Amino acid sequence: MTSERFDVVVIGGGINGVAIARACARGGKRVLILEQNDFASGTTSRSTRIIHGGLRYLEHGELGLVREALRERERLRAEHSHLVRPLKFLLALGAGGNHSALAVRAGLWLYATLGAGRPSAVDGELDRLERLLDSAQRWSVFHYDDAQCEFPERLVAEWLCDALAHGADARNHTRVLEVETRDGRATGVRARSLLDASEFRARADWIVNASGPWVDRVCAAASVRTRSPLIGGVRGSHLVLRRFPGAPASAVYSEAVDGRPFFLLPWNGQLLAGATEVRDHADPGKTEPGAGEIEYLFASLNRLFPGAHLSWNDVQATFAGVRPLPYAPGEKPSAISRRHFLHDHSDDGAAGMISVIGGKLTTAAAIARECARKIGIDAPEPALAAAPSAQEIEAALGGWSRAVAQRAHIAEASARALAEWHGAGAAEIAHAAAMDERQRAPLCEHSPHIVAEAVAAVRRECASTLADILLRRVPVALGACWTDQCSRTAAARIGVVLGWSAARAARERDAFEEERAGFWKRAEAVALQQRG
Repeated sequence: MTSERFDVVVIGGGINGVAIARACARGGKRVLILEQNDFASGTTSRSTRIIHGGLRYLEHGELGLVREALRERERLRAEHSHLVRPLKFLLALGAGGNHSALAVRAGLWLYATLGAGRPSAVDGELDRLERLLDSAQRWSVFHYDDAQCEFPERLVAEWLCDALAHGADARNHTRVLEVETRDGRATGVRARSLLDASEFRARADWIVNASGPWVDRVCAAASVRTRSPLIGGVRGSHLVLRRFPGAPASAVYSEAVDGRPFFLLPWNGQLLAGATEVRDHADPGKTEPGAGEIEYLFASLNRLFPGAHLSWNDVQATFAGVRPLPYAPGEKPSAISRRHFLHDHSDDGAAGMISVIGGKLTTAAAIARECARKIGIDAPEPALAAAPSAQEIEAALGGWSRAVAQRAHIAEASARALAEWHGAGAAEIAHAAAMDERQRAPLCEHSPHIVAEAVAAVRRECASTLADILLRRVPVALGACWTDQCSRTAAARIGVVLGWSAARAARERDAFEEERAGFWKRAEAVALQQRG
């Protein structure tokens, strides 16, 4: 592509950018989406992975935001039940905390009312949690329902495929060098592929800057001068831990050592703890947890669960991402609104360019509809269907897995893994596996996920590199068991089917290991950082 015309060019391939591209493509527009790294490789993959209404936003009186988020949560649960699952939350508050029991009960009642539901039973989890908590103080434990998307990278991949099916063009590993303007209006972009260094221009009627924490950098590259920065980046750091004996099966929401909100979530066979809130104005692609944040998270865990005797040996990895919150100098990060805003650059000399500020996983589809309407696309509110229960999801997965395992000649665990990560797309992957013995092989000896998933990632989901595959489309490399041998096995098995030479497979493996180490700080690095 040297020069083509589009109705809409979207810059940024995180969950907001892909959702916007999808909404515009479904609305009949010719769309190009550009991402400088890989789709979902930025803030989306570095989030706490909760699909929620934002219980704590009630404290700031943001009822509209909570109501919108709860509606979107239920839509996601109904439309993507294989990825967005109901999750019970236990709210544990110690004596002398920031909230009275009466205020908490009132807030939970309002939260359930706005979400049109009542909290489900927790089956003894309250008692088990109370036995784990610090027995030196009194605790009040409540419960409520929300949801979790363990792998928002997969949700982005599904929305990307939908956008492609509606005629969108998608380019990852492509950096926007310039947003071109003429007579006070944005007219297109100039971009460069980072894979082969080729450059091209794309003309467009609308430019949507959905680059998250990179929004101001895109504006600067476009010579679009705003009166003040649009984004005030706030870093959120997390710990990934091995499950400890007695660890609750439900998510735990409590207060950290300084009274801030703190989560401990079951995730990917491990535990995910976080997150911090630290201002971060550096390169969002290179952000990582600071030593003080790691210590803060670990101290908060040990304050809650002193009997678990957690040590640095329990830490699997750490990671961090930058939230693209609105620029709000002087405000505490926790007090900055989580609402999203669409900034029209007409007054900045770039009419036809919009920058997306804020947003979160839960409300990405709502942001996309609002953005589509702003550029003249009819994007009606979808009907709110009833989401399946956990029992209904389990029954559907079980039945499908048994049937497909037999037809595709794969283990039932592999069939279930396909269904959980690929939903309706699992049938096509299973068919490819049935036709090719090489594609039925597991990606590594520890995983039920198979080579056919990696092949589909390349052929259908715009994956270009081994890192795209193993960190985002089929994110097995985020599992507790992943080793260097797993990397070698996966690269070799994928490479054989895709026709990679031995040299190409080695290059892909090395690049994958480098990217994984930059994002997913291993336990050894954590311990070394603490000793330093």
